[in-house]
Amino acid sequence: MFTVTSAQAPTFEEYAEVSWPSLYRYAYLLTGNHADAEDLAQQTLLKAYRSWSRVSRSDSPTAYLRRMLTNTYLSGRRPMARRLELLTDRPPEQGQVAGSGPEERMVLWPHVTSLPPRQRAVIVLRYYEGLDEREIAEALDCSTGTVKSTAHRALKALRAALGQDEEPTTTPGSDDTDGRED
Repeated sequence: MFTVTSAQAPTFEEYAEVSWPSLYRYAYLLTGNHADAEDLAQQTLLKAYRSWSRVSRSDSPTAYLRRMLTNTYLSGRRPMARRLELLTDRPPEQGQVAGSGPEERMVLWPHVTSLPPRQRAVIVLRYYEGLDEREIAEALDCSTGTVKSTAHRALKALRAALGQDEEPTTTPGSDDTDGRED
C-alpha cells in the first residue's frame, strides 16, 4: 500500500489517500457488499486517525491498518451474527467446481461469503490478499496454529459446499500440511 522512503513518516491524509483502494478491496472481500465495505474501511481510517502517531511509528502501517480493519470487522459481527440471504430467480447450478479462471472463482464466492467471519477473514487474507500464515496470525492476533486450523475448517466447509467431500492428498512438506495427521 504505502512505503516510506524518507526519514519523515507520511501524514495521515497522504497515507489514507494512497491506502484507500487496498483497504476498501479487503473490506469488500470481508463484507461482500459495497456499502458495508465503505463503512468498514472508513471506520478503520477513523480509528487510525485517532491514533495516527502510534500507527505511523509502527514497523508496517499497512499491517497495522489491516489488523485494525480485521478486528473492526470481527467485533462488528459478534453482537448480531446475521446471515444475509441472496434471493435469485433460479437455483444455483449443481456440481460445478471452482477453478482458476474468473468464471470459476465466481462459483466459489457465494460459499466464501457464507463462512463464519473468522474463517472468511483467513480465506480472504490467504487467497485474495496473498498473505502467509505468519502475516495472517499477526493480522488476526492469534497463533499460526490457529490460522492453520481455521483455514482447514474453512477449506473443508468450502469443499463440502462444492460437493468435494474428499480432501486432496498432499505430500509431507508441501504448503498445505505441516507433516502431522489431523
